[in-house]
Amino acid sequence: MFRAFTSGVAAAALLLAAGSALAQDFSAERISQDIRTISDDSYQGRYPGTDGERMTLAWLQAQYEAMGLQPGGPDGQWLQPVELKRFTPVAATASWTGPDGTVHPLTVGTDVVVRAATNDGKASIADAPVVFAGYGITAPERNWDDYGDLDVRGKVVVVVPGEPEGELFNGDYTTNYQSGAYKADEAFRRGAVGVVTLILQPADSPMWQRMAQGGGRARPTAPGAADLEFSMAVNHDVALQWATAAGLSMEGLAQIGTGGFKAVPLNGVTLSVEAEESITTLVTHNLLAIIPGTERPNETIVYSAHWDHVGGEAQHPETPGDDKIFNGAWDNASGTVGVVEMARQLSAAPRPERSIVFAHMAAEEMGLMGAYGYAADPVYPLETTVADINIDMLPLSGPTKDIPIFGKGQNDLEDRLQALAEPLGRYVTDDSMPEQGFYYRSDHFPFARAGVPAIMPWHGWDWVEGGKEAGEAAWKAKFGADYHKPSDEWSADLDFTSAVENLTLLYHLGLDLANSDDWPAWKPTSEFAQVRARSDAARQ
Repeated sequence: MFRAFTSGVAAAALLLAAGSALAQDFSAERISQDIRTISDDSYQGRYPGTDGERMTLAWLQAQYEAMGLQPGGPDGQWLQPVELKRFTPVAATASWTGPDGTVHPLTVGTDVVVRAATNDGKASIADAPVVFAGYGITAPERNWDDYGDLDVRGKVVVVVPGEPEGELFNGDYTTNYQSGAYKADEAFRRGAVGVVTLILQPADSPMWQRMAQGGGRARPTAPGAADLEFSMAVNHDVALQWATAAGLSMEGLAQIGTGGFKAVPLNGVTLSVEAEESITTLVTHNLLAIIPGTERPNETIVYSAHWDHVGGEAQHPETPGDDKIFNGAWDNASGTVGVVEMARQLSAAPRPERSIVFAHMAAEEMGLMGAYGYAADPVYPLETTVADINIDMLPLSGPTKDIPIFGKGQNDLEDRLQALAEPLGRYVTDDSMPEQGFYYRSDHFPFARAGVPAIMPWHGWDWVEGGKEAGEAAWKAKFGADYHKPSDEWSADLDFTSAVENLTLLYHLGLDLANSDDWPAWKPTSEFAQVRARSDAARQ
C-alpha cells in the first residue's frame, strides 16, 4: 500500500510540474463570474429555508446537469433533506441528594444551567448516581484515560472543560478532546445519562453569571449529537457542596492534569432533573453529484463546500446602513464555485476507478449542520469513504509558496499534498492561528469526527511577490474588513490566481486517490485514528 501511495503521488506530481494535459482549464474568469452570480443580492445571502436556498440549489443542479453528472443524493436524487431542530427551554427543575438523604433544590439559572436539547427535548432523571471524570477524556494514543475502569452506565458524569495543557495534548493547537461535544459523545458511548460541566468559578463571578443568564437561549442541535437525557453546567460552589458531601477534597482537582487521575464516584450523591424544551424544525438540503467509479464505485472521495451564508435583513434587522444583505462572496460562494469547477475538470478526465462525490453542504453557518446531517445519515458509507477534501473560502491573492491547512499533523493527506506541491516550489504548513481552532469549524470536521481522513487548505501568506510580511498583512486586512459582513461582495478586482493554483493541486490529490487502492491514514497521535480503526474490516 505504501508503494501505491508513493508511486501514484510521484507520478501525479511529475505530470503537474511538467504541465499535464489534465486540469489545465481551471478558469479564474469563470470562477469569478460564477461567484458573482450566486452572491448577487437576489440570492438574499443564501440563508437556509429561504428563496435564497431554492435559487442556490437550482443553480447548482443546473451546473451539474450541464456537465452530464449524475445526481448523488439518496435514491438517485440531487437533494438530501437535513432536518434542523432548534430547542428552546420551557421548564426545568433540578435537585441533589446527599448521603444523609437530604434533598437540596438547585435554582436553574443561578446554581445550574440545564438543557434537554437532544432527541425529544425532554429529560426525566431521578436519583442518578454522580461520578467525577476529570476532563472526561479517553485518548489511548496519548496514554490518557480519565475514566479508568469506572462503570458510568445510568450515571451522571461531571467533567471540567478543556484539556490538559502542554505538548502531550498538541501544544498551542487544541485537540477535539477539549470540546463539549466530544465529552458528551464519550459519556454517552459509556452509557451515562447526563453530563455536568464544572465551571471553576464561584457563583458570584461575572463569568458564571453571564453563562447562567445565557443558558436559556434557543440553540440548534447537530444531527447525530449524543442523545444524553440532559446536559448541565454547575459553578464551583455547587460542586464543592457535592464533593464535601461525598467526602472528597476539591484540592484533588490539581491531579487531573497529570495523567494519573482516574474517575471517582461521589458516593451517596445523586442528581434529579426534570426538563422540557420546545422544538422548532427547519428542513434544508445538501446537494450531491457523483462521478461513479469504474472498478470500485462503493469507495468514494468527497469534495465538499457549504453553499449557505447568513442571510439578509430578515435575519439581521439590526445591521446598520442601507446594505443589509450578507452576500458571502468569499464565504462561501467561492468554495461552492470551487467545488463546481472541480467537478467540471474531473468530469472531463477519464472516469476514475473509485467514485468522486461533490457535496454542497447546508447550514454550515448554523454549526456545520448539513455536514453533521450527512455524517449521521451518509449516502455513501463512511467506512469506505476514502477522504474528504473541503473547500471553504478560496484564497484571494496572487501566487503563494505556502499552502496552509487546517489540522496539520492529523493525517497523511497533508503528506500527499506536500508531494504534489514540492516540485512546484511550494510547501504545506499549518494555519498559523491556533487560537482560532479552525480544524473544528468547517464541514470537513464532521467527516473527521466520524473517522474519515479530511483536509482543508487555507489561505497562503508567503506570497511569491512580497513574502510573508505582505501576505499576512493583506489577508488580515481582508478578513477583518469583510468576514461575515455585508461588504463580503463580488468585485472584479478579486484575484483568483492562488485559488486556481490550489484547486489544481486538490484536483490531482483527489484524482490520485480515485485511481488507487490506497487508503489515507490518520497519524498515530491523531484523536480520530481510534474512530477509524473501529471500521478497519470494511477496508480490507
